Parts: sequence; structure tokens; C-alpha cells
Amino acid sequence: MSRYKAYPEYRDSEIAGVGVIPATWQIMQLKRSVNDCVNGIWGAEPEGDGSDTIVIRVADFDRARLSVLGDGYTFRKIDEKEKKSRLLTGGDLLLEKSGGGEKTLVGQVVLFDKEFEAITSNFVAKMTPRSGFSSRYLNYVFSRFYSSNINFCSIKQNTGIQNLDSASYLAEKFCFPAFCEQEAIATFLDHETAKIDALIGKQQRLIELLKEKRQAVISHAVTKGLNPKAPMQDSGAEWVDAVPKHWRVSKLSYHASVSNGATPSRENMLFWENGTIGWLNSSKVNDGVIEEADQFITELALSKTSVKPVTQGDLVMAITGEGQTRGRVAICNTNATINQHLASISIYDEWLSHEFLYLWLEGNYERIRYESEGAGSTKGAITCSEIGAFPVILPPLEEQDQIVRYVTERKHKFDGLVREAVSAIELMQERRTALISAAVTGKIDVRDWQPAAA
Repeated sequence: MSRYKAYPEYRDSEIAGVGVIPATWQIMQLKRSVNDCVNGIWGAEPEGDGSDTIVIRVADFDRARLSVLGDGYTFRKIDEKEKKSRLLTGGDLLLEKSGGGEKTLVGQVVLFDKEFEAITSNFVAKMTPRSGFSSRYLNYVFSRFYSSNINFCSIKQNTGIQNLDSASYLAEKFCFPAFCEQEAIATFLDHETAKIDALIGKQQRLIELLKEKRQAVISHAVTKGLNPKAPMQDSGAEWVDAVPKHWRVSKLSYHASVSNGATPSRENMLFWENGTIGWLNSSKVNDGVIEEADQFITELALSKTSVKPVTQGDLVMAITGEGQTRGRVAICNTNATINQHLASISIYDEWLSHEFLYLWLEGNYERIRYESEGAGSTKGAITCSEIGAFPVILPPLEEQDQIVRYVTERKHKFDGLVREAVSAIELMQERRTALISAAVTGKIDVRDWQPAAA
């Protein structure tokens, strides 16, 4: 922040984490800057007759940009009397009162900057800035509170859902400059954070391109080989058109056994307490290699339930679930068991390398997803018999090993570039947070700031 000047005079704020503030700024509780929180309502099923109302949910928050997303809204039937006091106007602040998760605190605030008629859901409250307070500035103030976890002290846990005590939260104190100064700070932050967001967007696009290129390298290597001059033949398989002439095309079930597991009853502590046998769920496939289990079952569970043991070198595939997990495959580098959402692929053919089969399945992830969705249906699951019917291409074993070494080297390069891009994004996000904090606590003076000439 050294390129920005400081205020000419400061005084101690006596607010934890804030330190000194400009001498002319006032200290007050947050509740003095906004009208009381007005809780939202979920309403009834929509009628679809044009009278339904948009209900803004937490899922509609654009957390990165501290605003509301531009589409995908939910319509509900809202009674006119209930709607009147809850209608949103441009400049209102929306407070997440219930939600969060293990890694995400409840209490995010975003700015409602839309012009259409809407209310908030029962998990979101609206706060209207009082006269003399800039909604854009307050949005950044609440962002600073959230990034500093100040809302943590006002969170109450209830059956797995975090609930924010808004009265306690709004009793927190903060520093406020005059309205014109608030607007100047907000304008500065709008401009500077937009530049940072644009740079983050470019890095995110770079990551997408790197992952696409990585997938293309894998797919080409496991279907065309490493010799561009090798004579080709029709594969006879739907997943690929032509393969090197000396390769074989077969069915997975001819070379490996496929089966899925189970979950021992959670009510029977004899199946879980002091367990020593690893038990895997579908979250473990995302890293590509499973080194160890996070959960463990007992010998009794292994003998009395239908959990499936897997041994080192087996492949496991996620066979259910939405999102991007279903169809993902990983090599298991430990002895363990699997639940019903995973299938094990145990190779018994010495002429098929498990590393090569892993690359083949990874390279065909999109096809596996397509097959599991029933060509556009909502099936959303993969059966063991379907996995057994997957086509598999078998180069000579020596060539499989060459392809594995080549792809592994290329993957490491791509992964390194992705890590660099992720690190760059993290640094930019840290700078964005630090810039907001510095501006709203008066550590930098931007009253005379002007954007640089284009």
C-alpha cells in the first residue's frame, strides 16, 4: 500500500483489529448505519401466471464480487401483505443469516444492485442503509468484517446449520467517515477491485485451458500412442475411431473384475469404534491417487457386511453423485474397503498395466459421464456391469509403460503451471482483501484519487 498516501492525522480507534483511524472519522455500532434486519420469507409454490416474485437465496450471492448473480433466480408465490415490507430496492444489503458449512462461515453480505422486484428467502435478511451512509461503502465494510471472521462471535450452531445472531453482529463497532468520503472510498474500491477481478478471471481461464490441454494430451497418448507414423486401423469401438494397427481393442470385463461396496450401519458402534481397516468414499477419488483412508471400520464390519475390500494397485471409480465426481477414477495405493458409491476395478490380466488403465479411463472421463447420464437422461449413476462393458485399448505392455512415463511427465508440467496460476489467484485475492481493509479503516487516503488515464 506504499503507493497510497496516509491521512494527515490519526487517533486510536480502540477497536480490536482496526488500530488507528483518521482523526475526523466517527466510531459507532453497525446498527446505526442500517435499518433493522428484515427477515425474508420462502412463500408458496409458484403459480406461473406472471404474479410470482423473485426470491433471492444465498445461492444467488456472487461472493467474489459482493453482489447478486445475474440470472438463475427462483420464483415463488408471495402474499402481497408479506411482500410489502420485504421488497428490495437498489442499494439494499443482503445478509446471510443461516447457512455456511464446515469451511465457510455464515454472515456474507452482498449488495442488491438490481432493478427488478424481489424479496429475500427466509435464510437472508435485507438491511437498508440509513441516510448519510453509502450502500457501496457499507458493502465493503461488511466484506472486511467477513474476511476478518468478526462474524464468528455472533454465530450460533443449530443442527448442522450456522445461524447468525444479527443483533449481536450489528452491535459491533466500526469507524465511519462523512458520506462524501464514503462514496470516494467506494468509487476507488470499485475501480481497483474490478481490475483485480479481471486479472483473477484471466488466471481462472488459464487454469481451464491448462486442464483442457492436459486432458487432450492424455486422451491422444492412450488412443494414438507416441509414434505419429504408426500405421492405423479402425478400432471398432464407439469411444475412438482409429488406433495403431498393432494395438488390441477389448472389453474391460475381460481383463478386470468390477464390484462396488457398502456402508456398515452407523448405529452399530461395533462396526466403527476403534476400527483399523480403511474405508473409502467418493471424495477420495479427486486426487487421482489414494494414499490412505480418512475413516476406518472394524474386522467385524468386514465380516458381517457387504463392504468390498480393495488391494494396493486396484482402481476405484465414483459411480454416483452429481457435480464432477461421478466418473472420476483413482489408483488405490493402500489396502482398504469401499462404500456403495465407489466401484473397484481389480486387474487380473498381466498384460494390462493399472497405470495405463487409469490413464485410459481418465482420458475418457467426459465419455464416461455421458454414458452415465443415459445420453441426456437424469440417470446419474454408473453400474458395475456398465464399467465392465467399457472398451479398453491394449498396446503391448512395454508401450503401455512408455505412454505412462510420457503422460506422467507432461501431467507434472501442466500441474505445475496450474499450481502457479492458483498461487497467483490467492495472492491477488489477498491483495484485494488487504486493499479493502486499508481503505475502509482509513489506512490510505483516497479522497483525491483519480483513475489512471487509459
